[in-house]
Amino acid sequence: MKAPVASRPWQRAAGWLLLLGPVFYATYGLATWWAASQAQVPTLAFEWERQIPFWPWTIFPYWTINAFYALSLFLARDRHTLDRHALRLLTATVIAVSCFLLWPLRFSFGQPAVQGAPAFLFDALRGFDKPFNQAPSLHIALAVILWDFYRRLLTARWARGVLHVWAFAICASVLTTWQHHFIDIPTGALLGLFCVWLWPLERVVSLPRSWRLTADPTRWRLALAYALGAALSLAVGVGVGGLALWLAWPAASFGLVASNYLGLGARGFQMDVQGRMRWAARWLYAPYRAAAMLNAWLWTRRLPASVGVAPGLRLGRLPTQAEWQAAGKPQLVSLCAELQPPSGAGARCVPMLDLAMPSHAQLQRAIAMVDAQRRAHPGREVWICCALGFSRSAAVTVGWLHRHGGATSLAAAEAQVRSARPQIVLRPAWRALLARVAQQRSA
Repeated sequence: MKAPVASRPWQRAAGWLLLLGPVFYATYGLATWWAASQAQVPTLAFEWERQIPFWPWTIFPYWTINAFYALSLFLARDRHTLDRHALRLLTATVIAVSCFLLWPLRFSFGQPAVQGAPAFLFDALRGFDKPFNQAPSLHIALAVILWDFYRRLLTARWARGVLHVWAFAICASVLTTWQHHFIDIPTGALLGLFCVWLWPLERVVSLPRSWRLTADPTRWRLALAYALGAALSLAVGVGVGGLALWLAWPAASFGLVASNYLGLGARGFQMDVQGRMRWAARWLYAPYRAAAMLNAWLWTRRLPASVGVAPGLRLGRLPTQAEWQAAGKPQLVSLCAELQPPSGAGARCVPMLDLAMPSHAQLQRAIAMVDAQRRAHPGREVWICCALGFSRSAAVTVGWLHRHGGATSLAAAEAQVRSARPQIVLRPAWRALLARVAQQRSA
């Protein structure tokens, strides 16, 4: 007999809609009233934007987001997906409206007169949407969230193609209906990505519930450094203006990295056991990841990508696709939380924060992962890697050699690794953690 199919949570969806609708209109209207009450509301636009055409017919895709918004709540297959999706929509509204209240902006172009069928929709829009509430564009943020939701429901290629075209039309329409300036689009997309990252639809712990304020002074120092970098990037971008406004992206990226060191841990990078980051995390952390790849190249460009430390065991940096293939396609075990191993390599990953100590359980899991890969792939080399191949991967290699590789002591295991890769850096904290793992094994 087939298992009964669980019914969709219709009543809960209706409850969420009854909450989200009034919250949106009340808060959005409050922000409009607040901006209209100010003596002077600034505008932020580029001169080239005056060349963007006004296409009245694009008000139709602009308005369709309302239908897709309401319908999405009733298409959620289970309570978990519904609640996470609704929390994304609610978070986007709260953050966007907070920005509208703190930094009100005004659309600076007057819309020309509209005739025909689009006129009704423009009149309805002007009834509650005045030329305020600009950056970040809540319209764009919601489009990103809804696109991520609907793409999971569609499997047919043609249907996904239609979805992509629809999402692009909605996003482009904010310009061609003269509702938003360009700066509102990337900031709105950034907000949408943040909400998708914050509330994953997968059955994993949400990031707010993952928060555990660290007591590690090293992580506090790193969090402060990244927070200062985020503040500096944002200050330069706002102060200089123009193209420098793109520095808001690295500012957001470094700010999220700071939150990972402060409380979210490696989970904040959303790297899975196959070494793949979720799509929103890849975009949010893109500036930081680019800096991390450049840093890794600068430190290791004159070193071999990996070295053999024992029969069938290699240690090194995270390889490129070409380096992995040139090494004979070994089985990769990555300790990187911030960088992905080559696609198609079948890697396994135990994500750890760079320059910070992992937990006792993380180190144990990484050592066990290495041994499991050696047993699962006899005759195939295992390559243990991290960004540089100096600390995280070196510590795991030392731990494996002591537990499974025949090293008589941790000191002997470290000496064996150091003889193959003299550049390794194992601070006293790493040695203490390795000793605790070894003592637990003995006990």
